[in-house]
Order: sequence, then structure tokens, then C-alpha cells
Amino acid sequence: MSDFNQFGAPEDENAEIKKLALEVEGDTDNFEAWEKLIRACEAQEGGLNRNSSPQALATLRDAYDRFLLKFPLLFGYWKKYADLEFNISGPESAEMIYERGCASITNCVDLWTSYCSFKMETTHTPHLVRELFERAATCVGLDFLAHPFWDKYLEYEERQEAHDKIFAILQRVIGIPMHQYARYYERFRQLAHTQPLTEICSVDTLARFQSEVNAEAAAYGGAARSELEVERDVRAKIDAMYFETFQHTQDETTKRWTYESELKRPYFHVTELENAQLVSWRRYLDFEEDAGDFARTAFLYERCVVTCALYDEFWFRYAKWMAAQPGKEEEVRHIYMRAATIFVPISRPGIRLQFAYFEESCGRTDVARDIHEAILMQMPDCVEAIVSWANLERRQSGLDAAIEVLKAQIDSQNIDLFTKAVLVSHWAVLLWRARGSSEEARTVFVKNVQWYADSRHFWQKWIDFELQQPAAGGEEDQQAARIKHVFDELLTKSRISSGSKQDLYLSYLAYLQDRGGKDAMKEFLRVDREIYGPTSLSTLNTSAAKENGASRAPLDETSRIKAESRVAPYYEYYGEPQASAQGNAPFA
Repeated sequence: MSDFNQFGAPEDENAEIKKLALEVEGDTDNFEAWEKLIRACEAQEGGLNRNSSPQALATLRDAYDRFLLKFPLLFGYWKKYADLEFNISGPESAEMIYERGCASITNCVDLWTSYCSFKMETTHTPHLVRELFERAATCVGLDFLAHPFWDKYLEYEERQEAHDKIFAILQRVIGIPMHQYARYYERFRQLAHTQPLTEICSVDTLARFQSEVNAEAAAYGGAARSELEVERDVRAKIDAMYFETFQHTQDETTKRWTYESELKRPYFHVTELENAQLVSWRRYLDFEEDAGDFARTAFLYERCVVTCALYDEFWFRYAKWMAAQPGKEEEVRHIYMRAATIFVPISRPGIRLQFAYFEESCGRTDVARDIHEAILMQMPDCVEAIVSWANLERRQSGLDAAIEVLKAQIDSQNIDLFTKAVLVSHWAVLLWRARGSSEEARTVFVKNVQWYADSRHFWQKWIDFELQQPAAGGEEDQQAARIKHVFDELLTKSRISSGSKQDLYLSYLAYLQDRGGKDAMKEFLRVDREIYGPTSLSTLNTSAAKENGASRAPLDETSRIKAESRVAPYYEYYGEPQASAQGNAPFA
């Protein structure tokens, strides 16, 4: 923000703006705080105008710029900002704001209509105004509620008394399914009756209709017809042709009205959408995709990702649909870039990872790496991004490169012990599945158990690993010993809850029943007695309490939930861990 101490405004006004700016910086997602800051900046010096102090104007512009960088889809604020700039600095500055706004929300009928109206009033060079209208028509002309824009375009040409251009606009509009299609058709018919035949249809179509009229007259053996009679019959055929267009537009409008009537909020806002609204958008998109019109489907997707900008499912869907169209690689990239860099919160990294997969598939491996690094700059303990990056390196550079990524993250001071436990587990699984080395994988688990005994995920992965090892002929006893060792370690070294231990031990009982040897039931009954028996017989936590009780402090509930919420979306991590007094684990 500008230096508030330089203002010519009262000190209490400066203090209020400082306070609001700090609130915004403390929580940039707080929409109400932003609104209060904008209002306070607009109210400086009793209301800003071209005579206001440079400091006050700089503060206002800075607030608007940062606000609209955070919320670029709020078209009403772009209009307000443009109006303020017009009053302060004139049409050139206002036009720059409109350009920025229309680039940020390209399919906003209201914003483009306001921009075109502004251009009509401030520019007296017709071709420049028409160029803007044509740009707007490309961006919003297909909108179901585009009639304010088309009305403004027609109004401009009426001012210019350009009747040929009015007719040309109407000729375009009558084929677009939209809310007020009928009145455009009625006006088109009225004008068509006064236009020369050569202006109301193409040369080829006109020649075809004239031939048909002449052929029909000859078939009935009538006398030669006058030019007026021929023209009358040709106009009737042209009118019938356009009536078919009208009927088609009417049918298409009726089909879409079913979906349009369900959309209660066709604009962006930070508040959540009701689930019924999300369902309506899904159904509408299904309809347009089935209809098969690329332009209309792409336009509906653009509308959808404005209203549903914060819902990554629609960005995923848009990118997948676009990727299925031939030759649309750049369009797909643009969709991912908008979603990843502007709209979808970093707390949901899935769309960014999908972007990285797309770039890798296009041979842009360095870009894919950069995307992973960018995620980890803001979310250093994002397990999904770290594992994804490791897998990227494994695909492109081999297993050793993947392990180096995992090692670097495990050694980092920016991620907590619970995340590291997940990464160590993944490291071991990689060695087993990608290299086929069970011994190396087992070594990773064994050497790191002292560091990650708090993590249920670590224990779950170690148990799963041992249970999935094949028992070659004659090695059943060794396998049974290794599995028993893991569960003995779980009982004596783990610091997870008794309930979690009991859950994990269920897989041991199942193993003994399904794959155990002759004496398996002795072990089964011992475990059942000591793990699931009455408290007087239970050995749960006894050894761990003696070994670790005095040196371990339980993790507070807030930290535990925070840790689990980061890992749970990507891994089945439900333990009740405790904080470890240890530092980073050494590499196995």
C-alpha cells in the first residue's frame, strides 16, 4: 500500500485505512475486509475526484488493483473502477481499466456492454467503436442473456443511421438461441420487406429461388410473369427460409431454457453455491456436449468456470473436454494456467498436478518440475505434490532420481514428522515395486521405525509390505517370523493409540487364519487374548509406556487434526500420533 503517513487526509482516516489494510493482509480471502478497505479508500478526503491528492489516488488504485487481482471475476468492481478512473483521469485511463476487466472475465455480458456504451459516448470514430463491438460479439454474443449487448450494438448503428449494418446484425442474431430471440426475428422480418433482394440472402440462394419460381410458373403453363410477381414469390421463399431459421432457434431456445431457468446465480461470488446449482451446471454441460456444437459448448464452459471458479471439478472437466478436441493443446494449457494461477485455492493442489501431468505429456518436463516446485513453495508439506514429483523423476530419470527427491524432502526442516513418515513409506514401497528389492525396502522400514513410531500410516505400510511378500517354497517360516517381528515392533515401539493397534492387529489374525502354519492357532489365541482380551490380560502400550512414557508429550488436538488433514486426502492416515522428541531421521 502507499505510504499512509504522506496523506493529506486526516490522521484518523489514515489510521483506519492502515487497520483495514492489515486485516486484508492477515487474511486475503476475507471478502468483507476487502470491501471495507475499498469503501474507506473511496471515501478519502470526502470523496475522490480529479483534484484529490496524489497520495489518496495512489492508495485507491493500489487497493483496487490488489482486490481485483485477488477477485478478477467481480465485474461490478471493474465497472466501478473504470467510472472512478474516468472521473479522475479521463477516458484513456478508464479504457485501460475496461480492457483489463474484459481480459479477466472475457464472457461477461454486463461488462462488455458497459465498455461498448462507454466507447460510444467517448469515441467519435465509428470504425473503432465497431471494432470493439465485434470483439465483444465474439466473447459474449452467444450468451443466453446477451440481449443487452445486442440492443446496445443496434442502438449504436441506429445513431449512425447505418440501416444495412442493422439488418446484418439482426441476420446474425436470429440464429442464436437466447432469451429474447422472438423480438429480434420480428424486427428482422419488418426490415427484410424493405431491403433489396440482393441484401437479404446470398447470391447463390437468390439464384436458386428465382430458378424455382420460374420453373413452377412454367410447370403450370401460365403466361410470362412480371418482375414484381417474381420478386413477390422469391421474397415468400426467402421469408419461409428465415422462418425455418426462427423455428430452429425457437426449438434450441426452448431446450436450453430448461437448464437456464435452474441457474440462480450466473455470476461469480465468493459464497458457496448450493449443491443443486452444481448439479444444474453438470446437466447443462452434458446437454451441450451431446449437442456437439464446439463453439456453444466452449462458451458454456466459460460461463460455468466463472460462476463455479472455485470448484476444481469444473476446471478438470473443461480441460478434459478441450483435450478431446483435435489441435487444442494451447487451449488446454490456458485452461490449466487460469485454474492453477488464479482461481483454484492452493489448498486443493489436484488441478496443478494435473497441469504438470499435461505438460509432461507434451514433452515439457522442466515445466512439470516447476509446477511441483511452485506448489511446494506454498505448501511445503503437501504429500501428494512430493510423491507426484518423485514419480515424475522416476518416469523421466530413473528410480535413483525419485529417491533423491524424497530424501531431500525428508531432510527438509519445513515439513513435519507425520508427512515425513508418509514419504519414508513411499520410498520403501518404491524400492520394492520399482526396483523389485524387498530387502532394500525392508531396510528402510527397519532403520526408520524409531523415528516414525508415531505414525499409523508408517505401520500400515510396513505391515502391508510384509503381508504382500510371496512365500517361496521352504520360506514360509522365515516369512512368518518377519511378519511377527513387525507386529512385535508395533506392540513395543509404536506410540499410536490402543484402538489403532487393535485395528492393525486384525490383519495379523487374518494372516494366521488364512496363511499360518500348523502352530498358527497358538499364536492366534495368544494375540487374541493379549490384544483383545480384558484389561487385566492386555499388553497394549505396556512396553511402550515403560520405554517412552516420560519422554513423549501428546500432540495437542489442533496440531493432530492439522497433520491428519494434510495427509488423509492422499493416504489412509487415521492415527492418533504424538509429537516426537527426535529430529530428522537418517537415511537408510
